[in-house]
Order: sequence, then C-alpha cells, then structure tokens
Amino acid sequence: MFRHTTLMQFEAKPDKPDAVFAHKLQELIGGACGELTVAMQYLFQGWNCRIEGKYKDLIMDTATEELGHVEMLATMVARLLEGAPSTVTAEAVKDPAMAAVLGGMDLQQLIVAGGGALPADSNGVPWNGRYIIASGNLLADFRSNAAAEAQGRLQTARLYNMTDDPGVKAMLQFNLARDTVHQKQWLAAIEELEADRLEGPIVPDALFDEENQDHNNSIWHLSDGPDGPKADWSYNGSAIEYVADPKPLGGPGTAPKPDPALYGTFSPTMNAAGTIKGKAKSAKNKAK
Repeated sequence: MFRHTTLMQFEAKPDKPDAVFAHKLQELIGGACGELTVAMQYLFQGWNCRIEGKYKDLIMDTATEELGHVEMLATMVARLLEGAPSTVTAEAVKDPAMAAVLGGMDLQQLIVAGGGALPADSNGVPWNGRYIIASGNLLADFRSNAAAEAQGRLQTARLYNMTDDPGVKAMLQFNLARDTVHQKQWLAAIEELEADRLEGPIVPDALFDEENQDHNNSIWHLSDGPDGPKADWSYNGSAIEYVADPKPLGGPGTAPKPDPALYGTFSPTMNAAGTIKGKAKSAKNKAK
C-alpha cells in the first residue's frame, strides 16, 4: 500500500524561473538513468522478490523514496517554468509556441503538460519501461542498481555545474547525497548476499560443470591496443589467461536459404560455392 503526503522529501524551490534548465532537468526525470527508471526498477524488483525480510524491505524502501524524487524533480520543473514562456523572451514575441522555442523551453512541456514536467528525457523522448532491470536474481539486480545509481549521480553532477540557482543547487546537493548512499547500500547488499550464501560472485551460481571448461578463464585480445595483456587480471587470486592471438572456432556465418514468399535475394550456386567472383579469384590463385 502506498500513501502520499503533501510534504516532499526535500525542498524544490528555485530562486527564479529558468525554462532552459527545466528542459535539461527532464533528463533526471525520464531519461534512461533518471528517477522514473530507478523507481520502477526497484518497485518491480521488490514485487518480484521471493524472500521476505531485509532484502525486500531495502528494495521497497528505496523504490518508495525514488517516487519522492520524481515528485521533487517534477515540482522543480513546474516552478522553473513559472511564467514561461513570456518571461524568458522578448515582449515582441506574442505567440506562446514561438516564445517557448526562443526561450529554450521544451514545446511538449508547453503543449502537452501545460507548463509542467513530462515523463520524458531532455530531448522529449518518452520514458520507456525497457529501461528497467528486474530479473528475479538479487545479485544481478543489485549490480544493475549500483550501476544505475552511478549513472544517475554522474548526470546529476553534470547538471549541478550547469546552474547558478541556489535553490536548484540545494535540491541537487540532496540528490547527489542520496545517490551516494544508494550506491553504498547496493554494494553492501551484494556483499551481504554472498555472506548469507544466497548467491555466489558469478551470476547465476550454477552450471559451472556444464560450461565449456576451455573458455571460462581467458580474455581474447581482439583490439589493436597492446596494453591489455600488461594488466594483472586476476580473480580470487587466480590469474585470468590472456589469449594474445585468438583464432576463430566456427565456420562461415552463412545465412540459410530464405523463404521464397519473403523474396530475399538468393543464389543457390553462389551460396554453395561462394560468390562467382570469389570462386574465379580462387581458381586464378591456384593456377599460379
């Protein structure tokens, strides 16, 4: 059960309107690494969690907090848009849409949201449920959560340096702090999962005897850079092999004959013996 209170988790009051920054702030709401993403990611992880207790409580506590962050950001966007677009453009511009464009405002904020926030990123691309990860495996999910909080904090830090508004900075300082502790908690929860022996360090902790034993401890050197093999790659004290000149293990990636009803271009002769040009070149080389 969820309950809403009119008091926000932290204050969201800019010192003055700024339609341009409101446009930028949309990224922290509906971007791939925004608050909508982590809120929905944690909600579905919590709803899908099979273990009642500390892990589910942690997930649901954080999910509910993230909903509060969406509210804070949406409120900040609406307040940054106060009086827009007329207050941010020349008085000669009478058409609201043109004024919005000249003022750097997102037209969708004006036309669709009536001067408010959108479930979209800073380019106006709608938020997508495909952004979230909720696999049912807590170790895999917690690793994704730590990465999501890192990306979110990175973007918040970038936006923090794009404004001089003390009110906006105060809210972003709070958001930075919460992103910090959320990274800490997911990293700590990963350690706890392993300490509780619910998961091992490799996800999933199974099928190790079934996997190909020749290829479970090697890095293939497939780039031009020479520095990869110089690193001391090791795991649990065991060195990971670096294959300097890996060779292909499979045959040509030839696609099968297409369904005639799909009208894909296909030549049985070339498919069986290579291209005509290639075949002629091969024969010429053999003749030499």
